[in-house]
Amino acid sequence: MKLFYRKIGEGTPIIILHGLFGSGDNWLTFSKKLSSSYTIYLPDLRNHGNSPHDYVHDYPSMVNDLFEFVEENKILNPILIGHSMGGKVAMRYSINNPELVKKLIVVDIAPRVYKLRTKHILDALISIDLSKIKSRLEAEKILEEKIKSRDIRLFILKNLVRKEDMTFSWRLNLEVLRDNLEIIGGNFSDKERFEKETLFFKGEKSNYIQEDDYKLIYKIFPNSKIITVPNAGHWVQNNNLEFLYEKTKEFLGNE
Repeated sequence: MKLFYRKIGEGTPIIILHGLFGSGDNWLTFSKKLSSSYTIYLPDLRNHGNSPHDYVHDYPSMVNDLFEFVEENKILNPILIGHSMGGKVAMRYSINNPELVKKLIVVDIAPRVYKLRTKHILDALISIDLSKIKSRLEAEKILEEKIKSRDIRLFILKNLVRKEDMTFSWRLNLEVLRDNLEIIGGNFSDKERFEKETLFFKGEKSNYIQEDDYKLIYKIFPNSKIITVPNAGHWVQNNNLEFLYEKTKEFLGNE
């Protein structure tokens, strides 16, 4: 699959992979801070953003998409950064292709199974009759009852776009994502290894990486360290951008 992407900066290549319901744009502000020293690639993963939709949404397919993306753009030995679902893609790609990755950064996700509690979000989005919507504000009003967090509503509504005929559509492939939530939860074997330098960021206010996960992280990624980002929930790049940037720069060193 040919992924849509944005590219900024110049220098050592970094590929940043967004999470579920996101797009490469979520990491644009962070990328601009790195762009003086690095070439940043911001692909939209399948069934997200401006990338194609497909009935398949699993990690082998997303890893293969990334492999094709690297090949097509002739990206040599990139640094991978992945958040949440994108973090699992980055981990899986790195384990499968260690010779093709320079360093790995994983943001607020562990290499274990997650039972995603987001079906109600997808059901709520699917239930909206877009033919009757005149603005994002109308859509948000409809979602208020089913999605209590305004931050989550606004994040999701970034995927609601106006078409040329002035009607709205979702950039997300809602039905396919809903049908594949169990697969998106992912899994890894404790017999797998990625030996190169790896950094895990954990949001202080997030429960996605717990202390019980540390043993598995260090077993699969023996050359890794875990840093807690103060005052950050799951969307670390939005909650504490400066800390994330500074610690990323320290980890990358002179790469």
